[in-house]
Amino acid sequence: MNGARINTAYGNLAQYQSVIKTVREVADIPIIIDIKGLEIRIRASQQKVFSKGDILEVGFDGEEVSFNHDFYNDMGVDDEVYIDNGKIRTRVVELKDRKLRLLTLDNGVIEDGKGVNVPNKHLSVPIFLEKDLEIISFAKKHDVEYVALSFTRNAEDVKNLSQTNNFEGGIIAKIENSEGVQNAEEILEAASGLMVARGDLGVEIEPEKVPLIQKSLIKLCNQKGKLVVTATEMLESMIHQPDPTRAEVSDVANAILDGSDAVMLSGETAVGQYPVEAVEMMTRIANEAEKAVKSNVEETPFINISDTVSRAIQDIYQSMPVQKVIPLTRLDYRARMIARFKIVQPIIAVTPEIKVKKQLELVFGVYPVMINYREEKDRLLAVTNKLCEMHLIDDEETVLFTDGVRTAMEHASNSIEIHKIKELREYAFSSALTTYW
Repeated sequence: MNGARINTAYGNLAQYQSVIKTVREVADIPIIIDIKGLEIRIRASQQKVFSKGDILEVGFDGEEVSFNHDFYNDMGVDDEVYIDNGKIRTRVVELKDRKLRLLTLDNGVIEDGKGVNVPNKHLSVPIFLEKDLEIISFAKKHDVEYVALSFTRNAEDVKNLSQTNNFEGGIIAKIENSEGVQNAEEILEAASGLMVARGDLGVEIEPEKVPLIQKSLIKLCNQKGKLVVTATEMLESMIHQPDPTRAEVSDVANAILDGSDAVMLSGETAVGQYPVEAVEMMTRIANEAEKAVKSNVEETPFINISDTVSRAIQDIYQSMPVQKVIPLTRLDYRARMIARFKIVQPIIAVTPEIKVKKQLELVFGVYPVMINYREEKDRLLAVTNKLCEMHLIDDEETVLFTDGVRTAMEHASNSIEIHKIKELREYAFSSALTTYW
């Protein structure tokens, strides 16, 4: 695993805290807390079985079966309501006493927490419920690395989380409906990255359109050097069986070949019978697919110095033998801009910030390392010596370093140095002797 996602549609704060504690005892990987926001869920006091043609009454005020958001005034007769990623289709036949009477078009079972979609409707519901605000405070208290925001519609939704609610970690905007797709570029400007949440997306939008939307969203993120996660039903059959279908294997591999930084398991690890096997299978697929990943970043006019430096690094790797690239970064921007080119050589991102180190765990091709070089007179040499001690580089390798030198902008990368490690260390040693004598 390179990260752990907590789905707050289920559980409570004590359980989330237990997960965070366990993960952090095992590894320095990021926690992603999923905020439900605009996401509509069923609340059911007990499981309810029904048959095609039955009428379901669903309220908004804590009845036996109810919705977590109140959108009664937005609904009309013949509107469609889909439950559990579209597995249960219903149609509104009557609105009465602030309840929806739904004609069921399928056999099924309603269970607490299942997702609800109302296709082709703009619902006037608040971006955050009281529980969401409680979870945002919890995420800040526990220094969570990322928050994933469900059903992000526009940049304002992201800013509501980062500015109004003062969340300073990374924000992953989940694209789950047509509004999110249409506004993806402006959303990405405000967020750390996108999640292609294909379950709800494939209900809100015709499912045959989702593969091309997935590819376009991934390409957009790659172009901007932003994080992109592909999620939902990736190895769905492994909830109940120890091996995936061949189609699922191809789906995971293609998401990686498209340019995804991370691929995500959901039910497979949350409620599945083979959670460890699912993670191991995902890893095997990723290791194989990564061998064939190519950059889909296009040439653009000048954006900033870091963009130009990252493009120069790609050219250098294609023209001379360099074994590793080592960006020194206090934020994650420098490493992400290089990683978007999917270079085959390892990117060892060195940062003095533990939160940045964890956030970079999700970025394709990056091996993040925490080294506090801030007080070092020659930080390049200090980093080199430490990486040699850690056996991440050796004297015979030629390594490219990139850093921001004499700049007030923390994320700006404006220098490239290429060294054979042995010669760099020998030069530093001889310079120290000369200075001493």
